[in-house]
Amino acid sequence: MTEKEMKEIVKKRYSEIAETQSCCSTTSCCGTDYEERSQDIGYSREDLEQIPKEAIRGLGCGNPLGILNLEKGDSVLDLGSGLGIDVFLAAEKVGEEGRAVGIDTTEEMVNKARKIAKKHGYENVRFEHGEMEDMPFPDGSFDAVISNCVINLSPDKSSTYEEIYRILKPGGSMLISDIVSKEELPEEIKDDPEAWSECIGGAIEKEKYLDMIKDAGFEKIDVISQRSYETLEEHNAELLSIEIRAFK
Repeated sequence: MTEKEMKEIVKKRYSEIAETQSCCSTTSCCGTDYEERSQDIGYSREDLEQIPKEAIRGLGCGNPLGILNLEKGDSVLDLGSGLGIDVFLAAEKVGEEGRAVGIDTTEEMVNKARKIAKKHGYENVRFEHGEMEDMPFPDGSFDAVISNCVINLSPDKSSTYEEIYRILKPGGSMLISDIVSKEELPEEIKDDPEAWSECIGGAIEKEKYLDMIKDAGFEKIDVISQRSYETLEEHNAELLSIEIRAFK
């Protein structure tokens, strides 16, 4: 698949999720209530009680805001913001004097997230339509960047991390939850459209992933947590859910 084809596959899938308000189709993600699934991946009941229920869809592989220390007045960007669960949580943390921004490649997600924000009166929240590899923000725009199981979907992860570095203020931090692999995945998985859209086909080896972050210029790179996400027994491969913190 070309990079353009990969992006179109991802957009189509998440457009469908936005329209149907359904969870993803993998067994690791479905069959449970949205809030229950969200708690399974790291959100507390208290987290979920303070944000709009419409934003909770049980998507992701962690809770980046559970570790990232935000202060009142900070500016934070969420990559692949979907219906806005992490943006709304960040908005509560940074207060009225701060700002929480989400960017997503799927127009349906952005439009719905904007409606949720307007309905619930969020003044310090904004959602933008755009690509992670080429973000519409000036250099040094944010104190922090977060992402929850989305950079995996990018066919050009190196450019994504270079962009994150560019838009962070000096001393800014990022906290990323994502899926990586223990070993290189076979080509048949990398070229499988369904595997790509479900955060499997785009998984690269953990060490290569961390090297990309280092090559983009980040320092103090730390794997905060790591757990098994899924075992692909047929291909003798294992996927890991990891949370990474790094600083500019």
